[in-house]
Amino acid sequence: MVHHPAESAEALPSLAASSDVSSTAPVEKEKDHTAADDTLSRRPTETLSQRNTSSNNEPRAAPPISNPNRDLEKQNTAASSIRRKRTRGEQFPDPEDESKPKDPNLVDWDGPDDPGNPQNWPAAKRWAITCMLGLTTFVITFASSVFSSATEATAMQFGVSMEVMTLGTSLFVLGFAFGPIIWGPLSELYGRKYPLYFGIFVFAIFQIPVAVAQNLQTIFICRFFGGLFGSAPLAIIGGTLADMFPPVERGIAICIFAGATFIGPVAGPIVGGFVTMSHLGWRWTEYITAIMGFFFGALGFVLVPETYAAVILQQRAKKRRFETRNWALHAKLDESPVNPKEIVQKYLLRPFAMLIMEPILFLVTLYMAFVYGILYLLFSAYPIAFQEQRGWNLGVGALPFLSITVGVIIGSLIITYITKTRFARKLEENNGQVVPEERLIPMMIGGAFFPAGLFWFAWTSNPNILWVPQVMSGALIGAGILMIFMQGLNYIIDCYVVNANSAIAANTFLRSFFGAGFPLFATAMYHTLGVDWATSLLGFLAVALFPVPILFYVYGARIRQTSSYSPT
Repeated sequence: MVHHPAESAEALPSLAASSDVSSTAPVEKEKDHTAADDTLSRRPTETLSQRNTSSNNEPRAAPPISNPNRDLEKQNTAASSIRRKRTRGEQFPDPEDESKPKDPNLVDWDGPDDPGNPQNWPAAKRWAITCMLGLTTFVITFASSVFSSATEATAMQFGVSMEVMTLGTSLFVLGFAFGPIIWGPLSELYGRKYPLYFGIFVFAIFQIPVAVAQNLQTIFICRFFGGLFGSAPLAIIGGTLADMFPPVERGIAICIFAGATFIGPVAGPIVGGFVTMSHLGWRWTEYITAIMGFFFGALGFVLVPETYAAVILQQRAKKRRFETRNWALHAKLDESPVNPKEIVQKYLLRPFAMLIMEPILFLVTLYMAFVYGILYLLFSAYPIAFQEQRGWNLGVGALPFLSITVGVIIGSLIITYITKTRFARKLEENNGQVVPEERLIPMMIGGAFFPAGLFWFAWTSNPNILWVPQVMSGALIGAGILMIFMQGLNYIIDCYVVNANSAIAANTFLRSFFGAGFPLFATAMYHTLGVDWATSLLGFLAVALFPVPILFYVYGARIRQTSSYSPT
């Protein structure tokens, strides 16, 4: 019998690094085993020694009459044991369950090498899909920051301060916080593809009212809803990659996803700065975003197939019903009606409970949220450092963001190398079982890069110092941001496995609030403290958070053993 990743609608197929091994015993042996089990069940009090001594039709004592009350008590005890197991991390199904007869009308994979299983698709197809999803993510994250280049122009047009217009960026990022609440349940009920591209198309539509807006209310409301619907890729694509890749390749695939997540925000101010300076004006920053959204949304809708195993099997069952006229054929997902209480528990209540009760999730999320907030704070800090202090114009003043892009690429290469060497070796040594703490090695390296880059940026900000060193500091900042963020995400997924959706929902909620809140005080802080001391303050906070991955690298396995949500 083959154990497939869709057996639990809650389980991320990515996290199937530790899935059960398929049984390959011959049918005859299974029959013998079953017969033996039946014999034992009919003779519950007969011991092995008694069987060896009983022969030649010697009379045996009749088995004792069972006590119904005692049997009921045993059943209740067993049921309580099962409930305790499930609440401790909602483990994979008990292997004994797999010995039960399988429903002949249940549609499953046709063996471990079924070509319909996304994990068995050709490598070229899976990597092409990954690149397409990366472009989709780039559009959304590009939109999150492109409006920052229009802050000054819109503040002048609508007669408000630049701090007020910063809400255009903050509200968009705030919309990301509520994405998992909407897109998480939809992606499990209806698959990855349709919720993903529905969100992208609605996101693109909301860019148009911003482009033609005649008042601030329209801008702020539409920016928020643009972020809310645009969060679909951020909430869904991680699961899509998990559907297609085993642990080692998944780490590399998420590199591409994370790279797009951070290159997009960096590219936004660069493109937006030159567009705003041109005869097109700031409104075309939104038109360009809408065009990109419609184009890549349509392209992805045509080229990207469904990847969620449960939904693929549901579609296969539907097709076979019509082909065979056997209307009893069904998939596992057909057996699971929508349960609003379970959805509320999984995406609203459990994430906050985990954030409070799980030290791993809380501290790693806090670290990631801080780094994410710094990324969006830099969209206010860089214009002050290069445009106000060095006198560069809006377009040229955004070019230093390119050094952050270089850092993101460097960080991706470092993660890829460590994943393909050390992580893969540890995985093999551990019989294919993921060791979550091995994800923290690149995170520790990034944790050293990040404050070093901030201090470098701070103390080369004097206009009397050549601009080259200050621009180069962005490479360390970018590499640090990517390595902390991406490996923190991988660590959370590997720690919480089937509870990873809830853990990521909590993570997304908190870091989105940091990303939305940091730009609101950035301008005032940098004008009050100056670029040097304001950035140094952030560097000291980054140093204070540096021990987080070291702590869990040393004690993480021990902490996970006491967790109610981690299966290990």
